[in-house]
Amino acid sequence: MKIVTIVGARPQFIKAAAFSRKLSELTDWEEILVHTGQHYDSNMSEVFFEEMKIPKPSYHFEIHGMDRGEMLEKMQAAIDGVIQKEQPDWVLVYGDTNSTLAGARAAKKHGIKLAHVEAGLRSYNLEMPEEHNRVETDQLSDVLFVPSQNAIDNLKKEGLEKGREIVNVGDIMFDAVKFYASNNAYENESQPYALLTLHRAENTDNQTVLRRLLSTVNKINEQLPVVWPMHPRTKAKLRELEIPVEAKVIDPVGYLQMLPLIQNSKLVLTDSGGLQKEAFYLNKFCITLRKETEWTELVDLGVNRICGSDEDKVLEAFQYFTETPFTIKANPYGEGDTAEKIIDSLRLYSV
Repeated sequence: MKIVTIVGARPQFIKAAAFSRKLSELTDWEEILVHTGQHYDSNMSEVFFEEMKIPKPSYHFEIHGMDRGEMLEKMQAAIDGVIQKEQPDWVLVYGDTNSTLAGARAAKKHGIKLAHVEAGLRSYNLEMPEEHNRVETDQLSDVLFVPSQNAIDNLKKEGLEKGREIVNVGDIMFDAVKFYASNNAYENESQPYALLTLHRAENTDNQTVLRRLLSTVNKINEQLPVVWPMHPRTKAKLRELEIPVEAKVIDPVGYLQMLPLIQNSKLVLTDSGGLQKEAFYLNKFCITLRKETEWTELVDLGVNRICGSDEDKVLEAFQYFTETPFTIKANPYGEGDTAEKIIDSLRLYSV
């Protein structure tokens, strides 16, 4: 059985690592890993692949730095060539990037079975290109691997249970956190701290929003030191606007260094999607600096609050979470055996 896996961004490599590691234990499967190059990262070096125990991509295309339409066109053309050459039984895609949708379109063009990991997620914010990528990829897929019951409900609302298989396999990132969380490759901070990440354009490109968020962060920092691995894009914006930062700014860190940073924090503030779940898996409350989340289960559990850039909401959530013990035991995202369940389902639906 041959499978072509499409990735294009660092989070997708982490997800692929969890799946590929299990697949590599089997003798009757061959995986062809394709990296579109969507998120160019100079740290994607030999060391990255060795540390993460990820097989190196069989194909690596440097398709980045262009608008969405052009990027999708070039990616699909490149993936077309791989599919024609490799003739796989399956194409597997992760998440909601342009690479995801390009892989889905290429698979369908050639009549290859398509599996989507992290299917059924919805923010219902159509201003996000990721939302369009999710919806179209789900429509094209033969098998939809969902992380939760809420994702199933979303797909059923759209009538997508007809003509395709929906399988609740849990969250592949839980597999990854369980495998990598014991790595302590980052020197711990000597005092309690809150962990902050901030990089989305909706927060960094709007001067009013960015100033408001920084004012809020500075107020939190007066009560609890804030450690901020700062994205270069955010750093450039702050320098341009001459906004003072009182948090402890550190260089961006990789996944293996981020996990212990989360583990040793008091709580997390972020506009990232993945970090919301990683905080939960590592028993930390999360304040989400966005107006919505795809991971609605965490809000329902009371471990995540959606605050956007509203200072009052952020400070209220901060006060509550610092005074409340993290005692949630329920996990709506499975048992950390998602990769095995995906492999079992691919076998079943290959017949």
